Amino acid sequence: MTDKKALQTALIHSDYKAPSGFAAFPTAIHHASTVLFKNVAAMRARDWKEKTAYTYGLHGTPTTFTLEARLAAIEGGKYCLLAPSGLAAIAMLDFALLKSGDDVLLPDNVYNPNRDLGNWLAQDFGITARYYDPMIGAGIAQLIRPDTQLVWTEAPGSVSMEVPDIPAICKAAHARGVLVAIDNTWSGGIALRAFELGVDVVMQALTKYQSGGSDVLMGALITRDKALHHRLELAHMRLGMGVSADDTYLVLRGLPTLKLRFDAHDAAARKIAAWLKTRPEIARVLHPALPDCPGHETWKRDFSGAGGLFSVVFDARYSETQTDRFVDSLNLFKIGYSWGGSNSLCVPYRIQAMRKDWTDPGQLVRFNIGLEDPADLMADIEQALSTL
Repeated sequence: MTDKKALQTALIHSDYKAPSGFAAFPTAIHHASTVLFKNVAAMRARDWKEKTAYTYGLHGTPTTFTLEARLAAIEGGKYCLLAPSGLAAIAMLDFALLKSGDDVLLPDNVYNPNRDLGNWLAQDFGITARYYDPMIGAGIAQLIRPDTQLVWTEAPGSVSMEVPDIPAICKAAHARGVLVAIDNTWSGGIALRAFELGVDVVMQALTKYQSGGSDVLMGALITRDKALHHRLELAHMRLGMGVSADDTYLVLRGLPTLKLRFDAHDAAARKIAAWLKTRPEIARVLHPALPDCPGHETWKRDFSGAGGLFSVVFDARYSETQTDRFVDSLNLFKIGYSWGGSNSLCVPYRIQAMRKDWTDPGQLVRFNIGLEDPADLMADIEQALSTL
């Protein structure tokens, strides 16, 4: 080519190269679907399954590789894969490890989309999905069959807040050659050291505390075992689990303040939960840091914090219509799913319909305590209680 390019060509091909040596705190955002190779030999030598080079945007860029490495380090793992949401990460794990004729065990307090996915696997894919008492502990050994390949755990259940005995479940499952996965979203990946308790795969919904802005959907699977990671990689590729570079940057931007924010959520939530225990309208406060929450002793043993999510059960004299009016009357608390953002949220659940073994007749309402002043949040709850 001549030095003189036509205008249209010059718009696409430039001889300019930015000088090297630029440094700044933020991770650079690399937007790429197509990745360029120096020559044909380099193209043919690269393996998309390795993190030593780049092949295509779907398999990673410097931006996504950086987030994966940091998440793995935070969790105490070695390998990480990103997915477009927490549910996408759950699905990626299921499709990586399960096939027709296999069996998977899920806790009865599992994140409801995970339950729906399990039911879909059973209905359309010939995979048996069975549900167990989240407080079963070592007793899960009695449920494991020759075709059981995976045990899902969630610590605690994100609505009913029971804290399972993860080490006991892992010991029983591993004795039968069964893998254990955990949804570790409630702890933000920092208040529960899941790998140290025996878990094989950690799932994180980065939508929550890691991003912290209520504006990102993303999930992650973290492992320590390379062979297991390779199985997940194959599912990641075959399902086309790409994530946005801009969303990746937003999660990276949130990580430095993750613990500061988590601790602030935790302190405020404990203060409000303790206050709610004194209210005559509330029959039970389901917060793992409170002594009467199911699994509290396990929480004390295994966790270093509690974050901002907990539930309450209203006195049985209040109907669903009345507790719905309570939720509608809140001003600072907004109605919406998720947690981990700056804004406080409140959601009523029809827990009796969700859990066949649930015997408490009161209405369950879940709170996400944000970063507002706790006194203002308590005043908001108090004025809403007056509408009952």
